Order: sequence, then structure tokens, then C-alpha cells
Amino acid sequence: MSDTQDKPLVQDPSKRDFLKKTTGVSVAAALMALVPPGVRQGAWAAGSDAPEKPNLSIGFIPLTDCASVVMASVKGFDKKYGLTITPSKEASWAAVRDKLVNGELDAAHVLYGLIYGVQLGIGGPKKDMAVLANLNHNGQAITLSRQLYTKGVTDGASLAKLIAAEPKEYTFAQTFPTGTHAMWLYYWLSTYGINPFTQTKVITVPPPQMVANMRVDNMDGFCVGEPWNARAIRDNIGFTAATTQDIWKDHPEKVLGTTAEFVEKYPNTARAMVAAILDASKYIDTMSNRSEVAKIISAKSYVNTDFDSIEDRMLGQYDNGIGKKWSDPNYMKFYNNGIVGFPYLSDGMWFLTQHKRWGLLKEHPDYLAVAKKVNRIDVYKAAAAMTKTPLPKSDMRSSKLIDGVVWDGKNPKAYADSFKIKA
Repeated sequence: MSDTQDKPLVQDPSKRDFLKKTTGVSVAAALMALVPPGVRQGAWAAGSDAPEKPNLSIGFIPLTDCASVVMASVKGFDKKYGLTITPSKEASWAAVRDKLVNGELDAAHVLYGLIYGVQLGIGGPKKDMAVLANLNHNGQAITLSRQLYTKGVTDGASLAKLIAAEPKEYTFAQTFPTGTHAMWLYYWLSTYGINPFTQTKVITVPPPQMVANMRVDNMDGFCVGEPWNARAIRDNIGFTAATTQDIWKDHPEKVLGTTAEFVEKYPNTARAMVAAILDASKYIDTMSNRSEVAKIISAKSYVNTDFDSIEDRMLGQYDNGIGKKWSDPNYMKFYNNGIVGFPYLSDGMWFLTQHKRWGLLKEHPDYLAVAKKVNRIDVYKAAAAMTKTPLPKSDMRSSKLIDGVVWDGKNPKAYADSFKIKA
């Protein structure tokens, strides 16, 4: 609860008389007139626009990109909009999915493709879902084992050469069948001529368990979010073969996801929640704050790993574990002058094209119609206005991926069918 909700707004008798005499305006408007101008920005939550559900449980998986949910709570950005956000640490993406669908969680830091999978009934039960905002761009990676390195593998091309020369069951892990990491892994492998389903074995492993599984030789490689790629290097069990920003610069990643039912029932809450996340994201993208953020989220209650594994890559300082160090301008971004948060229709549609490519969808969906239904641009724009977040000129964007192919959302059916390697 905010201070304005804990205490009566009108305590002075003369102010009570003012309210009694006020005609032609709402009580909320009259109350607002009594609030000093300097604090009105957050005080709207006491009026008719108040969140219908002020106490929220927002799920997250222990990853660096859960930072905006954590910081919205820790730094009090939620209180500014009449909310109290409680971050809820979850064990797996399947758990996040199930708790969103059954209402145990109000919203979640969640894989973009997971939300679309549930919308269409793949990778879980079918339910109408909502993407309220994109939480981050970039900042995931593909880690390969030290055993592969000893065989001369340093990147995608050398991996393809090894698989061709020594065909066997190579095992790669992703975090959820319809999720972002699965799509980055498949796209990366296929770019180098490796069919992920006929030339490798693909398994699903929750993010915090990736390093432990590689340590006991359960996999040859994995795709996951930070800090688990950096942690594999620190533990000397793996190296970074590619970052996901190598695959797609400024790619969509995690989203603030919920059910369509939640948005319809609590529209003010949904808007306030996005506003709080946008303010937190802006805070995180102030680079001087990043070390503090890394320290906060490294705690046991959040990511539960060492500070250094989080901080370096948050600052864009990369070491691939096999001799290359660089400063990456395309590090994980949470705000980037408002570019990150906008839920572009073309971003959602891209995941559908890959679901079709890999046989998760048997038929082409109506790509644009699904994206318009799921991506709640209306809610996002309202929150952007509240937080003075710039908006793009279009609901679509264009990007060139690692294979040189441009994705712009204009002809998704042709794009999905165009790949040489597919299911």
C-alpha cells in the first residue's frame, strides 16, 4: 500500500467542508485538487484510476533479466503507482506457465515464446494470454562444453565440422520447448547446417540447473540466459560459443506476461504494473546503477549466484572463456530510451514462424491476428504515457539475423516456409 492509501487523504475540517461543497466534479477530482502539485504524479492511484488489485505476485526465474521485476519491488517503483509487488521465485518455466494459467501468479517475467505457445495450445494448456511489455533485449548465450573445445570446437562452424566428422548423439539443452532459448539454439545450429532434431538430441533443463548438468556431462551445450553462461566459464566447464545478440541484435527476450482474463478484470492494475516495470527498467539502464542492481539480484532470494558472474556481462564486459575478451555494445538492455519495452507485433509473430518451422505448429496461424490479440499495445501505450516513455513510429520493426535473412513481419507465412533446415 502507498502512504496515500494508508492514511486518510482529508484530515483538516476545512478540507472536509470543501469536499461537501464541491459540485459538478467527482470526489476523486476534488481529492486530487487538494494534493500538492509536486506529488500528484503518483497520487492518481488514490482516485478512480486506482489499481483494482494493489497486491501482486509476479513470478520470475533466477536469471539476470528478472532484474526489472525485482527492482520494481526493492526500489519502491511499485508504490508510486499504488502497487505492492512481491517477486515469486519459481523453479522452472513449466511452473511459471502453470501458475499463470491457474491464477496463482498475477503476472510473470516469462519467455516470449511460452506466452504464444499457451495462446495456441502448444507447450501447455490453451488459454488466452497477454504480453504487456518486453522486459529486455540481448544477454543470453550458447555455451559449449570444455570437452568440445578439446576437440577443436570454438564456434558454430567448427561444431558443424566435428558433428560431420564424428556423428554421434550430441546433446543440447534449452529451457522450454516453445521458449526463446530453444529458438535461439535451433536457429544458431541450423545457420551452420546442423539440424537440431536429426543431428542432435535436445533436452529441456531449467536455467539454474544448466551448469550442474553440464558439470556431470549430461550435455554438450546449452542456450540459457545470464548469468549461467558466465558461471559455466567461472566453473571451468564451458565456454561461450555465441551470444544471442550475435544471432539477432536487440532481439526480444523475456516479457511481462499474464492472462487476458487478468487484464480484462484489472485494467488499471495492468497499466500500473507496466508503469512500475518501465521505471525500474529505466533505473537499471542507467549504467552507474548496474553494479548495485547486480549485487541486489545476486542474493539467495533472487538469482543466488556470485556477484561477479552477474556484473561483468551486465556491464557489457565479455570473456568467452577461451581467450577472447571484448566490450559488447549490444549487452543486455532493459530500457534503451524506450525501445526495449514496446511489444512489437513483429516480435511476437517471429516466434510463431519458428514454432511452425520446427513443427510445433502443424498449420500456419493467422500470424498478425494472434499478435494483435496477445500483445496489449493499448495497455503499454497508456503506461508509457504515465512514465513519459517514448513510443516507436510503428508496431512492426525490421531486423537482419545471423544468416543474413531480414525479418520484418510483412510475409510471415513465406518466411516460415523459406528455411532450408526445418522439421
